[in-house]
Amino acid sequence: MNSVMIVTDSSAYLPMELVANQPIRVIPLTLNWDGRTYRDGVDILATEFYSRLSKSSSLPTTSQISAGEFERNISELLAADYDVLLLPISRGISSTYQTAACVVKSFPAERVAVLDTKLVSMALSFQVLEAARAAAAGANLAECQQTAQQAYGHIGVYFTVDTLKYLSAGGRINSAKRLLGTALNIKPILEIRGGNIELVSSVRTRRKAIESMLHLVEKGINGRSPVRLSVFHALARDTAEDLLETARVRFSPIECILSEISPVVGTHVGPGTIAVAYQAGG
Repeated sequence: MNSVMIVTDSSAYLPMELVANQPIRVIPLTLNWDGRTYRDGVDILATEFYSRLSKSSSLPTTSQISAGEFERNISELLAADYDVLLLPISRGISSTYQTAACVVKSFPAERVAVLDTKLVSMALSFQVLEAARAAAAGANLAECQQTAQQAYGHIGVYFTVDTLKYLSAGGRINSAKRLLGTALNIKPILEIRGGNIELVSSVRTRRKAIESMLHLVEKGINGRSPVRLSVFHALARDTAEDLLETARVRFSPIECILSEISPVVGTHVGPGTIAVAYQAGG
């Protein structure tokens, strides 16, 4: 039986030490900015990106992974005797999944599979890590895919942005559209629900937004264990560290991960974004 490699994209923005210790390959998405193309997390890193974005008069655009890039990576892994499970960013947020699904049809179904994760950022990373742990323990392709599907029901993610400017420009705010034109100090609490960005509620201050996210995480965990937590941010490290410590004390997780939001995702949420993801039970 072949070993399984989990392939995801850079929107997950997994810390490199986690990638290095698991059967995971990350394919970078791309940013186009002021006439240049950057590979997400390779040619431009998060801190540099957000510092520049906060001062820029122009907004970058993002590109999905090309069919050729998927084909090249899959072919390399098959030649190395891996079976391949693709876990890309949610199809409700990017067309990357549709491209991957088309490419997969060119390969043997018993060796290559793709799943609409319905997730992004560290919430996607939790799903990727769950499948990778199964692969490392010897699970076959079908078992790894089933593990990823089951993990989805145990994962939740909430975030708040400093401004709706970036979500609005990218057209990815769905039910939060009604907030456009409201008072500038409104802080929306959003979640990834059914693969899309949806509004949960809105408050007046950042402090209340963070308190609300913690309450929503507690409700989502609902007493289940074990708990894994991640707080990730866009140029807001101090706030992220404080939030992660508060969540660690409150929920007693077996794993805590502090990470950043990838430049490609950050293009659509902007500097100052704070997010928390959890995996509970399972």
